[in-house]
Amino acid sequence: MKKPPIIWLNVILFSLTFLSAVILVPWYGIVYGYGASEWIAFVVLAFASGLSITAGYHRLWSHKAYKTHPAIRFLYALGGALALQNSALHWASDHRVHHKHVDDNDKDPYSAKMGFWYSHIGWMLREYQAQRYHDYQNVRDLQNDRIVMWQHKHYLTLVLLMNIGLPALLGWFTGNIAGMLLMAGLLRLVVVHHCTFFINSLAHVWGCQPYTDKNTARDNGFLAVLTYGEGYHNFHHIFENDYRNGIKWWHYDPTKWLIKSLSWVGLAKDLRTSPQERIESARLQMQLLHAKNKVLNLPNADEIIEKIQQEYELMKQHLLEYYQAQKTLLEAKRKQLVDQQLLQQVEELKTRFLNQQKSWKSLTATYS
Repeated sequence: MKKPPIIWLNVILFSLTFLSAVILVPWYGIVYGYGASEWIAFVVLAFASGLSITAGYHRLWSHKAYKTHPAIRFLYALGGALALQNSALHWASDHRVHHKHVDDNDKDPYSAKMGFWYSHIGWMLREYQAQRYHDYQNVRDLQNDRIVMWQHKHYLTLVLLMNIGLPALLGWFTGNIAGMLLMAGLLRLVVVHHCTFFINSLAHVWGCQPYTDKNTARDNGFLAVLTYGEGYHNFHHIFENDYRNGIKWWHYDPTKWLIKSLSWVGLAKDLRTSPQERIESARLQMQLLHAKNKVLNLPNADEIIEKIQQEYELMKQHLLEYYQAQKTLLEAKRKQLVDQQLLQQVEELKTRFLNQQKSWKSLTATYS
């Protein structure tokens, strides 16, 4: 089968930036050295560009996980140009296709089943998607966003201003234009590129699958550190409209923290979260699957699987009853109709749920 034509602009861009970062950045550091201002600018601009992709391109525009003030959307548009990952309109279109057809080699723009290289960067080096979806029909909603369309129209100009003009201006202020261009411009760009590319590649091959095995997405706490919180990818692919990726308080998810902080000061609203019972049910289903797989080769496998299935049914029943009671209690609080009987009922269901959870964990641990 004949390979699609090479996109020489992308090949030259990625090759030159990577090789220049590998050669010029350390050479300049050895010969002239970098000051604190260059390192600070590197970190600040790395987070500005990376978070513009994760909080802006990804969770806001691709998945509509929350709404935010036009001023924040404008900053995301600038930061997206700084990240040099195409316009928000094009990026969101690609990403929605990815979620709709994940792991489908014929339709997923960066299918992980095509291999690490392809999903990481190879999909951008040839015209694999030329005939698929360049009409932007799947992002009609974003075409009504003036900021998105302004960025799309002036994308090249914004890229030059943000990636060359901004570092040069910072270097002019600090008295080291060359050092700032190399550190805050070039090295920052290459690092952010490959860290965010890991979401399409490593996050689909390295990690665990606590919520679903219907696709290749994985949860990986280490990758979350490199990808501004996007490493909890297995969760994301089943609960894509949740503004969070890391749902536990200890999960490293600076994108989630940014969005939540914006909501506290009135700059973000309508933060979408997945119902907790759906999250727990998905996790429970995967625990059942893993437990069954562990005992398949045991002599009394059928008997053990039947016992596991019975415990699973009890666990699911108690889980749903408890969370339904929580919903009832919340609604009663809103209407100021809470009574002692309802509170006692919720507490009893919680106790039953937690006791059953202990029993379930003990049973599954036995066969792990």
